[in-house]
Amino acid sequence: MNYRSVADLNDDVIAGLPLIPGDVELVVGIPRSGLLAGTLMALALNVPITDVEGFLAGRILCSGRTRRRDLLEGDPHKARRVLVIDDSADTGQSIREAREHLLSAFPEIPFSFCVVYGTSSRCDGVDITLKVVPQPRLFQWNVMHHNMLECCCVDIDGVLCTDPTEQENDDGENYVRFLLNAPPVHTPTRPIGWLVTSRLEKYRNETESWLRNRGIVYGELIMLDLPTREARLKSSAHGAFKAEVYARKPGALLFIESEREQARDICRLAGKPVLSIGSQELFTPEPLSGVALAQRLRTLPTRYKAAEPTVKSLARKMVGRAVQSAVSPEVYQALKTFSRRGG
Repeated sequence: MNYRSVADLNDDVIAGLPLIPGDVELVVGIPRSGLLAGTLMALALNVPITDVEGFLAGRILCSGRTRRRDLLEGDPHKARRVLVIDDSADTGQSIREAREHLLSAFPEIPFSFCVVYGTSSRCDGVDITLKVVPQPRLFQWNVMHHNMLECCCVDIDGVLCTDPTEQENDDGENYVRFLLNAPPVHTPTRPIGWLVTSRLEKYRNETESWLRNRGIVYGELIMLDLPTREARLKSSAHGAFKAEVYARKPGALLFIESEREQARDICRLAGKPVLSIGSQELFTPEPLSGVALAQRLRTLPTRYKAAEPTVKSLARKMVGRAVQSAVSPEVYQALKTFSRRGG
């Protein structure tokens, strides 16, 4: 799984500047994501920017005083070279369509067609690829609108809506009001495979009502089955609970979590990638030696003592997966020993 944040996009645009022709006087972004990449590129080159339709109509976007007035006040069709940019290319359809429109309308203008991220160094219709990022891949600016959401487990608080304040999180009337009226953060436009939340099962009706009112489509809502907020805090089972759910969903390819440390725990316990949407980091499982795996398994009951039933369930599934994968004798022995001790 490859992931790029907006910060990564900016860094990759800057790193790719040596590949850009020195005579570019205008940037044309391909809507919508190409306008984000185009804005970063135009700022770096200190030239104006427009979109494809704007360029065809002879318009450029307004800009601050630091921009080059000679280019802003001139005819965009007289630019020495026009850089047409999109954030990414896979099949290359979007940039090919833009190329056909622009070259047919202005065959005399020197265009360069660029993508920040390509699946390979050469793509049909693309002159410049700044960085190769193969599939599967996700970007910060499209993760909540990607068809891969159907293969994702997604947290609710901190991802789809804000986290409750201390005053709201009273396990009473204030909390019920929060659940029904929580301010949205991200509203996905694709169906989500599994919503996995540490909210208590007793608040299912309020949670489903909020999701329904926001038009959020999902396959399954999985909640923590504990009686009270105090029991949830005492168990400290948030990460272990989510990891157990994630691990037993063979079709789940990614978990989208709000908190960074919890994302790391889920990744470590489930052995699958987790995106921390709060810190914009993708955590991926590290290969373990037999010694390291044995040591980690020995520490699980201590570190997650309150959540021991959940962790034991996860460990049993890990054993099953390890056997099926025909691991080395050292790794298998470590798992089998842990299982005999009641893990």
